[in-house]
Order: sequence, then structure tokens, then C-alpha cells
Amino acid sequence: MSLFERCKQSGPFWMVLAGLSFAIMGVFVKLGSAQFSTAELVFYRCAAGLLGITAVVLPQGQTLKVAGPQLRLHLTRSISGFLALMLYFYAIGHLPLATAVTLNYTSPIFFVLVLSLHRRAWPQWQQAASVGLGFLGVTLLLQPTLNSQAWLAGLMGLGSGMLASIAYLGVSELGKSGEPEWRTVFYFSLVSTLGAGAWMLLQSQPLHQPNWHETGILLAMGIAATLAQLAMTRAYRKGRSLVVVSLAYLTVVFSTLFTWLWWGEAGNGLSLLGMLIVVLAGIWAGATRLQRQ
Repeated sequence: MSLFERCKQSGPFWMVLAGLSFAIMGVFVKLGSAQFSTAELVFYRCAAGLLGITAVVLPQGQTLKVAGPQLRLHLTRSISGFLALMLYFYAIGHLPLATAVTLNYTSPIFFVLVLSLHRRAWPQWQQAASVGLGFLGVTLLLQPTLNSQAWLAGLMGLGSGMLASIAYLGVSELGKSGEPEWRTVFYFSLVSTLGAGAWMLLQSQPLHQPNWHETGILLAMGIAATLAQLAMTRAYRKGRSLVVVSLAYLTVVFSTLFTWLWWGEAGNGLSLLGMLIVVLAGIWAGATRLQRQ
């Protein structure tokens, strides 16, 4: 078996690919946020994935039916993931891309707490310390922006990380139950498309009609997001949950590079220190195991 074939069988390989794809998605979300509302961006992002998976998978005779326990897992993962996505896209539209991504990727820190409750296991002192370290990093990250609008967007970004941790637990449990990646992403895309579509109809502002340039942005966002979801879902199925979730912080690195290259926003020393602390906290959290009660 070649080195590439061995890499394809490992969870970390797919999480690295997912991290790069999520960062690319964030760039196009940032570009589209100047013209589209948060609900519109989530709708187009998820509708693209829904149509793409439907067009590829259903002609092959695959079934969408799932058993009762798995359906509950799908709904939990999809609803929490949809709400996390709405908050995340709002944060991207109102904060520098690297800052919004870092706040969303507090999810590995929250994941430790959620996994501890789910497994009824005490976190080790290293994991508890990593949680405190992570929140210290978030505080340093948000300190340079003290106006009320930035704080609201910051709280939205932090909330997206908390909800994403619940979604990631659902992804992990679905993978362990044998659910294929495409079906997990399909149900998430379906719930999110319906939810964002309803949100779009309820908002007071008129819907924005995309031109050809904006259509390209939306299409690129949808493709990158769908590839990221498929890669992330496979990563959780093939790798240890805590190891895989700690590698999600590569998205922060990729997004910081894209922010610097595209917008020239390097960030000040305090915010970069906050990002680094949050990243290290997530890696530390993922490197330790839970201690059974």
C-alpha cells in the first residue's frame, strides 16, 4: 500500500483536508457577506451541498432511510450544526476572518466538556486546565475590540464554537454507528437549507439577487463547504475523536494566512497571542484522554 493510500485510511489526513477546505469556505463567506445576509449565505452554502450530494448519490440507488436512534442523532447533529453555522457566518461578516474562525474553533475546548458529560467521565486535570487556558486566549483575542458591535459578534462566534462541539459529538457517534459520510452531510444540508430558507423569508430586508461574480462566490463557497463537511465526517469515523478535533485548529492557521494574504490584516501582538493560546489549548485538550468515573 502506497503512502498516499495509507494516509487516506487515517482520520488526521481527512481532518487536515477539512481544515483547509473550511478556511477556503471562510474566505468566500467573508467576500459574500458584503452583499448577502447571514441567512442567505447559510442557505446558498447548504443548498449547494444538498443538490450536489443528491445528484451524485441518489442515482446510485443509495437509501436515505435511517433507523430511529440514528434519526435522533441526525436531528441533534443537524440542528446544532445549523445554529452554529448561522452564528459563525454572522461572526465572519462582522469580525476579521482569523478572529471569527478562532472563536468558532473554541469547539475542541467545549468538546472536552460535552464528551465528559456524554461519557460520564471526569476530565483529567490537563483537560480542565486546557479549558481555562482556552478562555484566557479568547479574552486576549477579544480585548483589542471593545465596541458593542464587536463584542456581539465575538459572543456569536463563541456561541458557534459551543454549538459546534455538540454537532461534532453527533458526527462522531454517527460515524461509530456505521452511517456513511454522505448521509450525515445530506441530513445536515437538508435541515440547514430549510432552516435558513425560512429565516430568509422572515427577515425584513429584501433578498439580494446575485450577479455572475457573486454567483461564482456562492458556488465556490458551497463546493468548499461540502468538501469540508465530507472530509470532516470521514475524519471522525476513521480517527479518535479527541485527536481529530484537536487537528481542527489547522483551520485557524490556514485562515490567518488567507487573512494576511487577501486582506493584509496581520493582527496586533495581543490578538495573535490570543489565537496562539486558543490553538495550544485545543491541541492540549485533544492530546489527553478522559478518566472514567
